[in-house]
Amino acid sequence: MFFSGDPSTRKRVDLGGRSTKEGDARKLLEQTKMERNRRLLQKKHNSAALKIQKVFRGRRSTAIVRSKVRRDFCETYGDNCQNVDRHCFEPASSFLPQFLFFFKAQSSGDFVMLVETCRLLRKFAHSSGDILSLFSGLDYSSEHNMVDFRVKKLAFTCIEAIHQNSRDRLRDQLLVTPEEATISTAILMDAMSLLLDPKLPWVCKIVSYLQKRNIFKLVREIVTTAKEGSRSPTMNGSILSLESVLFLVVPHVGREPCCCPVVDPRWSFSSMILTIPFIWQLFPNLKVVFANPSLSQHYVHQMALCIQKDTHVLPIDTNTEFPGNACLLGNTLEIANVVLSQPECSLDMAIDIASVATFLLETLPPIKSSERESRHSSSEEDDDMLIDDVQELVLNRTLEQQITTNAIDSRFLLQLTNILFHQVSGGTQSYDEDKEALAIATGSSFLYAAFNILPLERIMTVLAYRTELVAVLWNYMKRCHENQKWSSMPSVLAYLPADSPGWLLPLVVFCPVYKHMLTIVDNEEFYERGKPLSLQDIRLLIIILKQALWQLLWVNPLTQHNSGKSVSNDLSKKNRVDLIQNRVGVVIAELLSQFQDWNNRQQFTSSTDFQADTVSEYFITQAIVEGTRASYILMQAPFLIPFTSRVKIFTTQLATARQSHGSEEIFAGNRFRIRRDHILDDAYNQMSALSEDDLRGPIRVTFVNELGVEEAGIDGGGIFKDFMEKITLLAFDVQYGLFKETADHMLYPNPGSGMIHGQHLHFFHFLGSLLAKAMFEGILVDLPFATFFLSKLKQKYNYLNDLPSLDPELYRHLIFLKRYKGDISDLELYFVILNNEYGERTEEELLPGGKDMRVTNKNVITFIHLVSNHRLNFQIRQQSSHFLRGFQQLIPREWIDMFNEHELQVLISGSADSLDIDDLRENTNYSGGYNAGHYVIDMFWEVMKSFSTENQKKFLKFVTGCSRGPLLGFKYLEPAFCIQRAGGSVSNEAVDRLPTSATCMNLLKLPPYQSKEQLATKLMYSISAEAGFDLS
Repeated sequence: MFFSGDPSTRKRVDLGGRSTKEGDARKLLEQTKMERNRRLLQKKHNSAALKIQKVFRGRRSTAIVRSKVRRDFCETYGDNCQNVDRHCFEPASSFLPQFLFFFKAQSSGDFVMLVETCRLLRKFAHSSGDILSLFSGLDYSSEHNMVDFRVKKLAFTCIEAIHQNSRDRLRDQLLVTPEEATISTAILMDAMSLLLDPKLPWVCKIVSYLQKRNIFKLVREIVTTAKEGSRSPTMNGSILSLESVLFLVVPHVGREPCCCPVVDPRWSFSSMILTIPFIWQLFPNLKVVFANPSLSQHYVHQMALCIQKDTHVLPIDTNTEFPGNACLLGNTLEIANVVLSQPECSLDMAIDIASVATFLLETLPPIKSSERESRHSSSEEDDDMLIDDVQELVLNRTLEQQITTNAIDSRFLLQLTNILFHQVSGGTQSYDEDKEALAIATGSSFLYAAFNILPLERIMTVLAYRTELVAVLWNYMKRCHENQKWSSMPSVLAYLPADSPGWLLPLVVFCPVYKHMLTIVDNEEFYERGKPLSLQDIRLLIIILKQALWQLLWVNPLTQHNSGKSVSNDLSKKNRVDLIQNRVGVVIAELLSQFQDWNNRQQFTSSTDFQADTVSEYFITQAIVEGTRASYILMQAPFLIPFTSRVKIFTTQLATARQSHGSEEIFAGNRFRIRRDHILDDAYNQMSALSEDDLRGPIRVTFVNELGVEEAGIDGGGIFKDFMEKITLLAFDVQYGLFKETADHMLYPNPGSGMIHGQHLHFFHFLGSLLAKAMFEGILVDLPFATFFLSKLKQKYNYLNDLPSLDPELYRHLIFLKRYKGDISDLELYFVILNNEYGERTEEELLPGGKDMRVTNKNVITFIHLVSNHRLNFQIRQQSSHFLRGFQQLIPREWIDMFNEHELQVLISGSADSLDIDDLRENTNYSGGYNAGHYVIDMFWEVMKSFSTENQKKFLKFVTGCSRGPLLGFKYLEPAFCIQRAGGSVSNEAVDRLPTSATCMNLLKLPPYQSKEQLATKLMYSISAEAGFDLS
């Protein structure tokens, strides 16, 4: 630094604009605050030190006093209580006060003295037979406070001593019986049982004291430790000592004459003991006591109240294989089987059991089963979108079996549904509407939860064939519909909004059970005997289901599902509401679809009854747009939309797909050279070489006649139509061996096709592509397929009621077995089926070991199912699978799913009705001098009307290349049909010519004939010549 000549100090300037004084003040405040906090902390430290010192001095003083009392006790009564007599238990004696004061469970000496005390107590009580006078002397009433205090302290000391020493000294002595009288734990628990004798006046005070000290928690930990030990209880019918203690404590629930207070649910018997895995196996005699209706109702109702209040009372799980909620469910269901079978079981009890079971089921993962019916993939995918991502829980297999066995037990389900549903609407003149709604909602909620968690096939079978669930729920829904009043569902599901429609829960159970019943119902039962419901009831049911479905899907649709993880409880609940609403929509749609199948077999109601009343043109335009509400309805419930509207949507989809692959270009695409005498071989070889994109593109055909000469004509689409019609007739001909005919001449894959064609599966793939190509190009082909085979295009399963379309005789035989009143085993039938293909007879087992398994009255329904499945599904599974793969190369499944099997046949072949000549006339153009009023045109239409249906089809094939018209009428023929004048002026040369056609343009070239007879003769000759395109 250099001296600048200025002796003053340079002033510091704060560039932030703050004064120095302000900064100093703030710093001072911060220092003052820190100092205050430091003093406060020091004060807390001093206070804590004083408390610690106080506690330490108190405990040290207590220990000194205890030590002194122990020495005095030993001097008076002996180190091993050898100086104790019966008078030592009386109020005047200091024996019990001194012992209970200094006793420490961890002390081995104290523990030995406690055991000896209890042994002496048991000895004196048994010798005198009066335990009351043993503790109170001659007058209990004057000394009852002191006596009550001593006995409750003694009782708790016994259980506490066992608990404190359960992990070391008593590890293998916890589960003993009273017969093992020399074991310490048996002596201690026997003493507790003596003190808890219900006849004694102090019993409620002891139990209250034990409950306040969480006796059930102690017992839980004792049992858990015992299960981990090496010694297992000897289950020889004897009651365990610990079980005897629980016998005496559990009945104290605060009801007369008991005066015990209500226990905190967190430490109750239900939370602590019923969450122990397989508790009834360990304490089977306690199960009998607990099954008492009044006792079990108290505890189950207590659990139900906790659920309603959303109170979490279950212990923290330490074993992921045995979570508390699953153990509680298994034990509750096991006792419920006993409780529900008792005549005294009330409706309230059944409601509580169902509520508790519902809540606990919903906390579990789905239980897998080898017998479990595979879920429908559509509903499974939808449901998976709505379930929050949670860590997968894997239950112990034995625990799963306990839950499943008891929940699906036919007696349990029958008793539960009978009590819930029949007691409220079982024929009485008056009924409690709210009670009925509660019972219906509770039962439906339990079954809905069971459907999601338990093996579906087994529970459906029990509900469908062992209970009257369908009839009872139908009567309830029918009455609500007729009264135009649906009872609002009580909030039995915590996440279900209070304003949910009253039909939501009944339908989520009714629909899948009824649908399951229909899989075994035969035609006579359904159409004639009204089983399970009459046709009149089914018509009304269809209306109810249709209205409910339309409200779910269109009026009040589902919200968009959030595929990500839930960020809050509210979102989780919202997803679960969407889940149940989505499930209701799925099961209603499935049942209505099945009713539609029955209606197609034999009409019992108008086809319009399945359609929604308010489907507008706007709805149709929206249905084509992916992601809209209308498109979702089209996938979920297509029958709500009229058939013609769905055909319009389908043809629009086809047109869009064709346009994107250039199918409208005449000179583009692949070219086939087809020999007329080798059409099938040439088509197979050339089409099989095409990729999926090439198949979607245009294909142009050149025919070669028998002489090896290419036929005249450029394929603008008409020759290809002719080719498609001929190839389909040849390939699907039963003489070729790939397909067979049913009794009513319907086509289905030949189960023995492999015996004729070595590459038969490749041919089926080719035929699937061939049929799809015809549909893709809008070409109708005359192929009447059997309904059960068309089901395979929709990837559906066939059942018994589909069998008449394949083998009516076999169906009659199976129905005979179903209704056989005698002993079926006398018929000497076994689980085998005889196949006879081309004279080769083979025997095939329907089940492993089926040749040794006789058909009996118990398993005849299973036998009928297996035979139907073998003939309708198993035999043609490979052929159908390869056919479907080829078919789906061009036609996606979602397009086909818009139609049922009957409608699909119309898509393939058109209507079987005769051609509508008037419709064709209204949609015809004229050229070359003709017009609608020309005399030749008038003669032409008169001739067309005089033709037979067969000749009309020949004419249509002659001019368009296809013998069937467009599905929606000739208005949709592309291009429009046109009649062009041929031959110029009316001359002999002109009128001698034959009519010709250009099928690529749907054009008829008609000479100006002079008479109707001449026109009819010439036209008939042309359409019957079958000379290919040479006439053109």
